[in-house]
Amino acid sequence: VMDTPRASAAPLMAELRTLGIERLIMISGDNQQVAEAVARSVGLTEARGDLMPEQKVEAIQALRREHGKVAMVGDGVNDAPAMANATVGIAMGAAGSDVALETADVALMADDLAQLPFAVGLSRSTSRIIRQNLYVSLGVVAVLIPATVLGLNIGTAVLFHEGSTLIVVANALRLLAYRLPSSMRSLSVMQTEAAS
Repeated sequence: VMDTPRASAAPLMAELRTLGIERLIMISGDNQQVAEAVARSVGLTEARGDLMPEQKVEAIQALRREHGKVAMVGDGVNDAPAMANATVGIAMGAAGSDVALETADVALMADDLAQLPFAVGLSRSTSRIIRQNLYVSLGVVAVLIPATVLGLNIGTAVLFHEGSTLIVVANALRLLAYRLPSSMRSLSVMQTEAAS
């Protein structure tokens, strides 16, 4: 007798791969053979079983040394220390323990990992827009300071500065319209149809 993976797990792993996530590793307190069977059935690259909470922490630390950035998804008290040691800790909101939710950097508000690709895509878009906004705002300041010293009217400089602020705000508001790319949406539709 063993827990079986959800029908949506395999398509979800495919979605994460299309987002460029190369290694999908399950670390579990369950028996190694069970962990490997589950990993094979959903398309994970590796499974590490028979791990106590402190061993999960060691596994995350080793992955960080080897690969740099590591995200850890978990929902229980046993996962919280490992999530705290990951670059990004992601807690399952509905099923997660209070400790896991407090430790996590991101909380998915439902007990549904299907939201994970959306969260990854949104965070990448957010980082890109933050960089764009920094370039715009710092670029305007870098131009306005010397221009003001060389004789540009201070009122005109303030208008340009405030205009750049409006551009930065408008650029950031684009995140409200973020949707998964069409290829991801088609995978999600296939996943929903397979579950029904």
